Amino acid sequence: MTDAAAHPTRLDPAVLRDWLATDDTVRVLDVRSPAEFEAVHIPGAYNVPLHLMREHRQELHAHLEQVVLVCRSGMRAAQAEQLLAEVGIPNVHILDGGILAWQAAGAPVRRGRARWDIERQVRLVAGTLVLLGVLTSLILPGAQWLAAAIGAGLIVAALTNTCAMGAVLTKLPFNRSANCDIDKVIGQLAAR
Repeated sequence: MTDAAAHPTRLDPAVLRDWLATDDTVRVLDVRSPAEFEAVHIPGAYNVPLHLMREHRQELHAHLEQVVLVCRSGMRAAQAEQLLAEVGIPNVHILDGGILAWQAAGAPVRRGRARWDIERQVRLVAGTLVLLGVLTSLILPGAQWLAAAIGAGLIVAALTNTCAMGAVLTKLPFNRSANCDIDKVIGQLAAR
């Protein structure tokens, strides 16, 4: 079996479960917000939100041999994969379908306080702003441009595979938790 076949870039939940049971060098990094991580995560996973990974990827490099990136569905994990590739971390993998696929496969999870994921929050805020823009334009001409600006922002988000609104929402107090201490995570990775 070739190395690429033994270590595919995209993993399904069954392969990851197998790896976690047989290979103690595998580290699972969950790149979702601390609130999303707190709500549900793979046991033994480390929470390294995407924005913190950008800042600390060099520090992480020293402690990662085999890493599997997890997010809600795979989009943020793909961005994290690029960040880690830029600093030369070999053996970077993505859980195909993210935590949603992991749960659908009946794999074990740890649950905490239920919270809305960032993607759902973005849909709520964007939809609310579009609706307000359209309704306000009935009274105040020109307000429809708010709806147009939100639509343009969503198009840019889709084309660039980034989301400025999501990045802002992750910084709000209800999306933060104590699990966001990157120095603690790096210390835990170093200890293993």
